[in-house]
Formats: sequence, C-alpha cells, structure tokens
Amino acid sequence: MTQRLRIGLIGAGNNMVGAHVPRLIQRQDVEIIAVTEPFEANVERFRERFPSIAGISVYSDFHTMVEAQHPDAVVISTPHRFHCEQICGSLEAGCHVLVEKPMVCSVEEARQVIHARDKAGKIVLVSYQRHYQHAFLAMKQAIDSGLIGTIQYVDLQQNQNWYNNQKHANRWRISKEISGGGQLNDSGSHIVDILLYVTNLQPKRVFATQQSFDLEVDVNSAITLEFEGGATGCLSIVGNAPFPGGSVHEDITIYGSEGAIFYRQLGQPDPRQPFIEVRRFDSGVVEVEGVPQSSTPDDNFIAAIQGREPVQSPAEGGLKVMQLSEAAWRSAGTSQPVDVRTL
Repeated sequence: MTQRLRIGLIGAGNNMVGAHVPRLIQRQDVEIIAVTEPFEANVERFRERFPSIAGISVYSDFHTMVEAQHPDAVVISTPHRFHCEQICGSLEAGCHVLVEKPMVCSVEEARQVIHARDKAGKIVLVSYQRHYQHAFLAMKQAIDSGLIGTIQYVDLQQNQNWYNNQKHANRWRISKEISGGGQLNDSGSHIVDILLYVTNLQPKRVFATQQSFDLEVDVNSAITLEFEGGATGCLSIVGNAPFPGGSVHEDITIYGSEGAIFYRQLGQPDPRQPFIEVRRFDSGVVEVEGVPQSSTPDDNFIAAIQGREPVQSPAEGGLKVMQLSEAAWRSAGTSQPVDVRTL
C-alpha cells in the first residue's frame, strides 16, 4: 500500500462532521492528523462522533496547524469569507486543498486562489458534490454526446426555506461580512455551478433583480442570462419557499436543437432519487449511455493527489461561479445588465 496521506481539517462544523470526515475515515490510504476549530462545543461534538480520532491535535488557528503538522492536504469547511486566506495559506505551506463551496466570495479572490495554486504546484478541488452524482453526470453525458444538439435555452429554479431557517437561528450565513452574500452564495452556488458544468456554456451578459426583505444579503434572485454562441435562459433562486428543514426543490430544463433534458428534485420524501428524462424530437425518451460512475469530492481529491484521476471540480469552476454571481449582484445593485467578460 502507498504511504497514507496526512490530512488536516480546517473547521469542525456540521458539514465537516456530517460529510467529509465520515468519507475520509473509511479510507485506508488517509490519516486525519489534526483539526482547526475555534469553538469548543464543535470540538467536543467531533470527539464524541469520531472516537477513533478523538485524540488528534486541535488548533484554534489554521496557520499554526499547517506549520506544526505539515499535512499533505487540508479539507476546508468554514464560513465563506475565510476561504481565500485559508486556501492560499495552506497552498503556501505545501498542502493540497479541498474546499467547500463557494470557493471564495469574489472574482478577485478566485484569481488569487488560482495563482497561488499554480505557484505551489498543488491541487485545489471545490466540493461541488453534484459533479459526482449520477443525475448530473447523465445530464452532462447527454449534452457532451450530442443527444439534445446545440443548447438554445436553459430554465433553472431552486427553492428552499433558507430565509426563515437562517433568520430564526441568526446564523452566520445572513451576515454579509462573513458569508459574502446570501442564498445566491449559499445553496444557489450549487445550481449556478451545475448549470455551467453540465452545459459548458460561457455567460456573456447577466441581468438580475433580487429581494433581501429585512436581511442585508440576497434571499431571492431572478437572473436572465445570455451566453456566448446565442443561448439564453433564466435562473431563479428562491430562498423563501415553504419546504421543510433544509430540503431543496429544483427544476432544471435544458432545451437543445434536437431535444431537451428535464430534471426535477422534490426536497421530500426522497431527495436522493430525482426525476430526470432526456427527450428527443425524433425518437421521444432516450437512454443516456456511457454515464461515468458516481463518486464523491473527497474520493476524487485523494485520487487526484495520488495521480489516478483528474480533478473533476477544479478552481476554474469556482471562478466561473463567482463571475456569474458577482455579475448578478452588480446588476441587481444598478438595475443594469452586466457584461460578465469585464469581470
């Protein structure tokens, strides 16, 4: 067996203990060696949840952790505003980086990350898990193989009870200083990313209106899109929808010259089994062949470090998400369309 990769964790909040650590501790080629977490309650929960690694070193500052432990790689799951400093600092310390979405909070920060990555010669993977899920892999395969022809129009809607959940709990996600933006920068980041990932469309011009209600960050976004090559579309992100808990309802339709893709996910009762259908003008519903096997960001991260796989959700994707998002924020603030190519 090859030498185990030494992993440092930056953040021990819900997503780290609920997603990343359970995946990593199952692997024989990984050793979790330390965690950075400033809140003692999160540290105690971490130790109770994972007794096999409860004795690892705990730090309140990531700089101290990477300097003391020299991990091969880090996994970052912290409030959005801290991502850029933590990514760049970890790269400078010689670590590969897996970071939760959104990668950063501005186009400028995204370019800083890519520059730091290239200078360090390390891997940066953004944890957009949809890149690894069957429905979206099938969607991308259908487009890449030409099943629906040239994309002409896209229509995407995401709905979540984000506003009430965040406001009632007074979470950091409604603080612009910490989150960098509202629902567009939170759950909305996933649907922006998957639109750009599966279609490979290049946004040209964006016009957006947003509603914040009594918050300082966006809740609802209505975004009109124009792409290079002539495709157009609409993206609706609704953060004030009556769905239970954190469940998400989504509708995605991608229209092409030869057919269309229809996707729907109801947040309940089983969000793991979305509806997806590929339909052509000439033959009706068709099967998508050659769909890659499902995986996770964590598995792809380790495989990429080991040289066995390419990075499936690289920093360039994080840059594209921020270009569209920043264009939407600017447009909403000025009531004017924004040319994405100027960002």
